Parts: sequence; C-alpha cells; structure tokens
Amino acid sequence: MIPWLTIAIALPAVGAVLVWALPRVKAPDTVSETAASASAGGGTATAVRTKAPAATGGPASAENAKRITLGFSLATLAVLVAMALRFDTSDAGSLQFTEVHEWIPRFGIHYAVGVDGLALALVLMSAVLVPLVVLAAWREHDDREDGGRGYFALVLALEAMMIGVFAATDVFLFYVFFEAMLIPVYFMIGRYGRGNERSAAALKFLLYSLAGGLVMLVSVIGVAVYGGTFLWADLVGGGSALAALDPSTARWLFLGFFIAFAIKAPMWPVHTWLPQAAGASRPGTAVLLVGVLDKVGTYGMLRYCIELFPSAVSWFVWPVVGLSLVSIIYGAILAIGQSDMMRLVAYTSVSHFGFITLGIFALNQQGQAGAALYMVNHGFATGALFLLVGFLVARRGSALIEDFGGVQNTAPKLAGVFLVTGLAGLGLPGLAPFVSEFLVFLGAYAFSPVPAVVAVVGVVLAALYILWMYQRTMSGPAGEKVAGFKDLSAREAWAVGPLLALILAFGLYPQPLLDVINPAVERTVETAVDASEEGGEE
Repeated sequence: MIPWLTIAIALPAVGAVLVWALPRVKAPDTVSETAASASAGGGTATAVRTKAPAATGGPASAENAKRITLGFSLATLAVLVAMALRFDTSDAGSLQFTEVHEWIPRFGIHYAVGVDGLALALVLMSAVLVPLVVLAAWREHDDREDGGRGYFALVLALEAMMIGVFAATDVFLFYVFFEAMLIPVYFMIGRYGRGNERSAAALKFLLYSLAGGLVMLVSVIGVAVYGGTFLWADLVGGGSALAALDPSTARWLFLGFFIAFAIKAPMWPVHTWLPQAAGASRPGTAVLLVGVLDKVGTYGMLRYCIELFPSAVSWFVWPVVGLSLVSIIYGAILAIGQSDMMRLVAYTSVSHFGFITLGIFALNQQGQAGAALYMVNHGFATGALFLLVGFLVARRGSALIEDFGGVQNTAPKLAGVFLVTGLAGLGLPGLAPFVSEFLVFLGAYAFSPVPAVVAVVGVVLAALYILWMYQRTMSGPAGEKVAGFKDLSAREAWAVGPLLALILAFGLYPQPLLDVINPAVERTVETAVDASEEGGEE
C-alpha cells in the first residue's frame, strides 16, 4: 500500500531542508563611477569596484529557492490529488489511507495518520493554498539579504506540519504537530513580517498559542491515563474507556482541549492575537495563518472535543453558542472601524469563525455540515482577499485605506476581482461562502431561533464593512497616490485565479464537498446525540 499521507508530509519537509541548505551565491561585483577631485591639471573619473557583503545570498540563490519551493508545493498537491481520487466517498465517514507505526512504545505513542472526508477536505485546501502563496510572494522579499530564501523554507516546513495536524490519528502526534506549527509562523511574522510591531505581534501569537497548548497537554495526558491509549480510533465510540468517565472528569478534559482550540480559532475573548499578527504579517503569511492554521481550532472542536468527550458537550453548548454570537457581532463591528486593510480582514475572520463554532455546537446535521463547509470556503475566500490586499500594498507601500481611492480607474481587473472576493466574504448567493452560511443558519435555527436571529445581524454588518472598504479603496476619481497603478500581472492572476474559480464552482455546485464532509459530520452528530440521550436517561 502506498503511504500517501507520509509522502505528502515528507515532500514539503524535504523541500524545506533543500531550500534552507542552498549554497550562498556570492553577489557579483558592481562597478560605480565616482568623480575624483579635480586637480590643477584637470579632473579624471575613476571606476571603483565594490563587492556585495559575502554573507548575502545572491540572486541565483533566491530564484532557486522560489523555484524549488513552488516545485515541491505543486508535487505535494499532485500527490494529495492522486490520493483523493482513490478516496472511497461511500465510506467517507471512516478513516482511510491509514498508517500506524510504533513511535515511542514505552508510552504507547504511535505515528498514526489517516483521513476521513472532513480531514481530506482540509488537507487538500492547505495544499491548494501553499503554491498560490508562493506565487503571490515571488517578489515580496527581493529587498532582503537572502531574497526570501528563509521565508520560502519556512512555508514548506509549515505545509508539512499543516498536513500532519489534519492527518494525525494519534492524540499525542496531533499535539506535536499542533505545537510545532508555531515555530515557522513565529519567524514568518517576526522576521519576515512588515512594520515595526512585527516582533511584538509574533511574540504575542507565540505566547497565546503556547498557553493554550500547555493547557491542552494536560488533557492529552489525561486522555492517555483514562483512555489507556493515544490512538484516536480506539478512544472514540461507546466501547472506549473514555465513554465510562465520570461527568466531572470528562468536562475538565473537554475544557483543556477547548481552550487551546478557542485560542487557535480564535474566539472572543481570546482572539486579540489575530488582528495584531495578521496586521504585522506579509499577505502570504496571513493567508496561511487565517486560511489554514485557525481551522485547526475548529477542526479540533469537531474531532476531539465532541467525539472524545460527547458526555460533556451538552454542559458547554449554551456557553459556546453565546461566545460564538459575541464573536460574530464583535468581530464585524471592529472590522467596520479599521483603517488598515490587513487588520480589517483579520477582524472579519473573528466574525466568520463565530459562525463556524455556532454551527458546530448546534449539534445537528445542517449546522455541522455548514461549519465544516465554511472552514474550506473561508480558506479560499479569505485567502484570496488577503492576496489581493497584498497586491495593493505592494503597489502603494501601505495597507491604510485612506492611502487608496479610485483604483478601479487604473486597475479595473484588480478592482473587479477584489469586488467578487469581497462579495464572497459577505455571503452573496452564488458564491461558495453563502452555502456554508445558509446551512449554519438552518442548523442554528433548528437548535434555537434566538441564536439564528442574532447571527443575522452579523450578515448585515458584513455587507457594511466589505462594501465600505471597496467604496473607499476602489471607487471615485483616481488620485495621485494610485495614478501609476498597474493592473493584475500574469503571475498575480495565476495566484488568485484558482481561488476565484473555486469560489464560483463551490458556490454553484457544492455537492462534491458535501459528499465527503457529510458522512464524517453524521458520525459526530450521532456521537453527541447518543451521549446526550444517555445522560438524559441517567
């Protein structure tokens, strides 16, 4: 049997090592002319030969780094697409392509991977976004000494960990990938970010994530102690040792996982790291941070909180629904008041993740299917929006909304794509996020009409922050600040075009995604409902 997932994890990891190990190519000598001091007999010009610092990576090294990164990311995508074509959609609720190997036998820890329909969708989403980020960031780091070589190595390292965290079926292995992702992201923000606050933003991201991870580690150890194993497949279901846990212990273990996932998601009030981190990030980093890494939080809620501790879920439902509603409204209101486009998009994601957690804890088929679909569609729509903001920042040298205006007059294609992507973010019918939002509303209303009605306010506010941003940046007469703007280049079109195509395709025909997501969601709903009924009987 071909170890598809191991190959998909190993490819970008090997690529990261190769990019990092590229030989430093000494920059060529440069010749400049300086006028010598004129003497009594007449002045002469002398050529002065200067050398670039020996420590810098030359242009060849930087270009090779980009090509290798793009090649390995495309190879990883090809492997995962080949794997997906062999995925049995009739059994999408079960783990497929599983591998289980002993890793640390003394503690019962395994290298165990596998994917059901939900994990497959998120793994493919991650693999699609990475090469597009590489294309978008092709010229982003040309002004650095290493030409961005270190950045592209970090992108590949992060891709390996993102695939690993969604594919892990050993709880300890999941925790390792969960924490290891922090390292490349920290350097992608702190070293390769933008602005004077990038170091502080990277540190805040790291501290918040480490705090959540340490809390989760206590629950991970608790799972092994009470469940007798780290293997997820042996921990779920009525026959597992965790099913016999007393309610108090189950609630504490649930809470340990939930706090870490709420920080990662992020939910109000532990969301404050995200706007600062996204605001200080390069657009490509923001795409992976918000488009993929934050999904680990909501994925973990479905996969670990609900399926491992279903007896504790009913006790937390209403508090989580309440936090979700606050996130929806609070994130949207703060997005309206932002002057920085990167921070604005980050706050919209706080609001969007409120919809996702609302759907998850509605505990019914429509809500959780909508939440799972929302994870994928949000990755594509918000990823495209961050890339487009990045294109604007590259042209103007600023992310401030007030520094733009009238872009549609000088770059109509860029403005048009920006509008479509923004409309996707506010849930316009015919675009992918609408289907997700609609299913979440159905699930929330079936759970209780009140949360569904409150959540509608978030949709109204979304129209305000998206359309107002578009009006202030794209419409009106073109001023001097944007007079020299170029329209979308071929490279930029290749970076954002596939995302736009996916947004349109899944908006008109979401069934292929739902076919692989629904069976996994049905299993989660059945687990939670059965536990709730057993608790009621007791």
